[in-house]
Amino acid sequence: MSEGDAGARAWPRPRANPQLTGQEAAEAALLAAWQSGRLPHAWILSGTKGIGKATLAYRFARFVLAGSRSAAPSLLATPEPGLTMDPGDPLFQQVASGGHPDLLTVERSFDEKRGRMREEIVVEDVRAVGAFLRLTAGAGGWRIVIVDSADELNRNAANALLKILEEPPNRALLLLVAHAPGRLLPTIRSRCRTLSLSALKPVAIGDLLDRYCPSLAADEREILIQLADGSIGRALELAAADGVAVYREMVEMLGALPRVDVPALHALGDRLARAEAGDRFHTLADLLTWWLARLVRAGAARSLPPEIAAGDAMAMRRLLERRGLDQWVALWEKITLLFARADGLALDRKQVVLTAFLEFAATARG
Repeated sequence: MSEGDAGARAWPRPRANPQLTGQEAAEAALLAAWQSGRLPHAWILSGTKGIGKATLAYRFARFVLAGSRSAAPSLLATPEPGLTMDPGDPLFQQVASGGHPDLLTVERSFDEKRGRMREEIVVEDVRAVGAFLRLTAGAGGWRIVIVDSADELNRNAANALLKILEEPPNRALLLLVAHAPGRLLPTIRSRCRTLSLSALKPVAIGDLLDRYCPSLAADEREILIQLADGSIGRALELAAADGVAVYREMVEMLGALPRVDVPALHALGDRLARAEAGDRFHTLADLLTWWLARLVRAGAARSLPPEIAAGDAMAMRRLLERRGLDQWVALWEKITLLFARADGLALDRKQVVLTAFLEFAATARG
């Protein structure tokens, strides 16, 4: 699928998404807490990136802001209660546009000096929360803060948020989206109720791909379901970046190791270094480190995972036969660090690609 095809039917941002698939248990837990009349003032919504945590946060925010409107009793009367709201509802539209006065979202902000988005949430972004929560909510209702994602808080921002969590105002609700809650300060975790969301099942990923990428070829769809690793966000990002083609080319090169097709590798590096390549460089970085982690897990379990694309199971078997598990773990650490530095230090993308595959070949060669 081309990038144009992927962009022809864009998926909605979490604040504007009226649907959530596969997280019924998490919805039920939030609804039960609301019905109990003892709703915790802060929640950590945890789980793999791209499984619906932020979408759930906005769903619950809309539900709480709606208060005791007539929609709530009808939810209680259904066999499977949820947090659904009609997208045509004015409150839904306010939240979707970012214009609801009683809802504040904390995200990474734009760095005017560097002309790009910051890589972390800074303390200035969090200071707005205290002032926001001191305001009186409309109609005496709730004031809600969504932090997306809390993993991105730097140390000063995290400490500023902690002060708010220690003495929250009455009828304030904080929803912290966290892909890796273990990175949060223990004192933040101790002041929040944690709600873990599950990875999505393959059938749910398939249904969502059909909804958002209906032009996918059947074989691409099946590969994306497996590459998704339970995350529809990951599947859609891969679809938009031609991830299946990148994966197939990557597997072909890995299958030839320790031999390296140098002209083909240079051609790949040239393509990924071009401005028009879009996000394909990060797609390769993600897939290569993911594949290597999968190799390590297969070696530890002494069992190969199901084949995703032609040749990848054979490549794993050959590489595991050539070198021990500790060598592959060391390579995973080295390549993960290499790609992490690529953006932070603005390294030459072609050189990063060449280095990654040559390191792979050197390890396979022994």
